[in-house]
Amino acid sequence: MRVVSVNVGLPRSVSWRRREVTTGIFKEPVEGRVPLHRLNLDGDRQADLAVHGGAAKAVYAYPLEHYAFWREQLGAELTFGAFGENLTVEGLPLEEEIAVGDRFRIGTAELVVTQPRIPCYKLGLRFGRADIPKRFLASRRSGYYLAVEAEGEVGAGDRVETLARHPARISVAEITRVYASDRDDVATIERLVALDALPEDWRRYFAKRLAAAGTATAN
Repeated sequence: MRVVSVNVGLPRSVSWRRREVTTGIFKEPVEGRVPLHRLNLDGDRQADLAVHGGAAKAVYAYPLEHYAFWREQLGAELTFGAFGENLTVEGLPLEEEIAVGDRFRIGTAELVVTQPRIPCYKLGLRFGRADIPKRFLASRRSGYYLAVEAEGEVGAGDRVETLARHPARISVAEITRVYASDRDDVATIERLVALDALPEDWRRYFAKRLAAAGTATAN
């Protein structure tokens, strides 16, 4: 398991569908050791902090294994960082296996998996195609966000070491599945509400879904 590329970028203003949009989705590979802090990597920022960034979304990792699929789907070559990821990684468990709360050492930093990436329209902006967010979500190739447990430095070629696996074993893919399609899976939603490793905003969201399902059943 290793880091293939470390990618960073600062917000920029671009034209999209007849309006100006500020976005930090454009990431480019960087060389050398990069300091990793609680909220982001050096040289990296998010534009809309209401929905992006924060401690639970400090780092976005995307598996190298998904790149072949997208090259075929889009008919284009893709450079690392194409999906707005900070870390392009190889050999890590994919979304069906990696669980919220799993902890890793990457370089000299320690990180914990927090949630899947749910795409917004800015992913479509990145590729110049409005259909990309919907296709990205449907593909279940979401990648995952990580929080920084211990600050350090990371660089391309760093080995990724598993430190601990969360005992609940609720995968990133399970969250995406319940969010996007199997919305009536009450048993899984109950597990997510009780999952201490899941960020509070996700737990509140699923608690509302659970309450709505209870109301519908009662009626």
